[in-house]
Amino acid sequence: MLNQESVFKALADNGVSFFTGVPDSYLNGFCNYAIAHCGARNVIAANEGNAVAIAAGHYFASLELPLVYMQNSGQGNAVNPLASLVDQAVYAVPMLLLIGWRGQGDSEPNHPQHRLQGEITPGLLELMHIPYTVLTDDDAAFAETVKKAAVRCRETRQPYALIAPKGVMADPDKPNNVDAVYPMSREEAIEVILDHMPADTVYSATTGRATRELFFLREKRGETKARDFLNVGSMGHASSVALGIALEKPGRPVVALDGDSAAIMHLGAMTMVSKVDAPNFLHVILNNGAHESVGGQPSAGHLVDFTKIAEACGYQTVGHAVTSREELIEAIDSLCGCGRAAFIDCRIHKGLSRKLPPIIFDHREAIDALIDDLNGEK
Repeated sequence: MLNQESVFKALADNGVSFFTGVPDSYLNGFCNYAIAHCGARNVIAANEGNAVAIAAGHYFASLELPLVYMQNSGQGNAVNPLASLVDQAVYAVPMLLLIGWRGQGDSEPNHPQHRLQGEITPGLLELMHIPYTVLTDDDAAFAETVKKAAVRCRETRQPYALIAPKGVMADPDKPNNVDAVYPMSREEAIEVILDHMPADTVYSATTGRATRELFFLREKRGETKARDFLNVGSMGHASSVALGIALEKPGRPVVALDGDSAAIMHLGAMTMVSKVDAPNFLHVILNNGAHESVGGQPSAGHLVDFTKIAEACGYQTVGHAVTSREELIEAIDSLCGCGRAAFIDCRIHKGLSRKLPPIIFDHREAIDALIDDLNGEK
């Protein structure tokens, strides 16, 4: 991994001292250094397009060159503002883009959700006429690259991308940071939900730890995985998949096991229940206030009132976040059968309750099993 003190010195030497983006495991060394040392000059955004727009506003107000960081899966969220806000033909906004390159080559054979994104990462930049350099684990080379990129940005008033392959910006030792803010872990909360929902409930689990913990809980409990959708990619869309299923199968309970960071990324999805009738849909945010899967960087999850947001969007709620096993059980009992789409903000602590290996499974086999279950085939 690059020496992060040297990385930030090279950026500062070239006038880059404002950072915004979405944390990524391939960039966790960079992200954690920024949290520790940059204070208000580091803004963790709701999604990558949000970060590009924040960076544009920063440039307009300061003429300083900002840096936007993201996993390459977030390029899709960033394409619109990159193409229609910061492009040279529109407002010509210079910025550095630091992009973690998941799925490069054959680096992640067990994670097909990164394969196509890894393949098209440089090509997306080329399509948008954004020049780039693929970084190496060389501090001197990084300093030279940043110098060249900053000059190019200022001369052309356009973005320049720095692509970080595996190991260049990531600390290989990702700690399991457990806090004690709330008593339940994510795994414990999921097990409570499994215990108190009907056996035929369909689950859509969000990207990251929720998918992994649901997968291994099914194994531990000796239960079928055929009623589970594991949203291993497409962060922020698990609740929308769940809603789509719920609308088509009104006789089946459907639960979205969402994350706070994922829900925030596409918060507008929550408004959909105001337009449709889905009384079989229960949306649960497992809220630990962190981007846990990529290093535990803070989210806005414990700073906002998801319950009031949900109520304003048309969900039935119990009027407050739940913070204990007993409160979660009471909320499930109260909301199931309430006649409307329902919502629970389930506050949990950070950290894994047990060490889990990566999920390795056949994605097509898993989704075909769910399709068969939903369509009555045995």
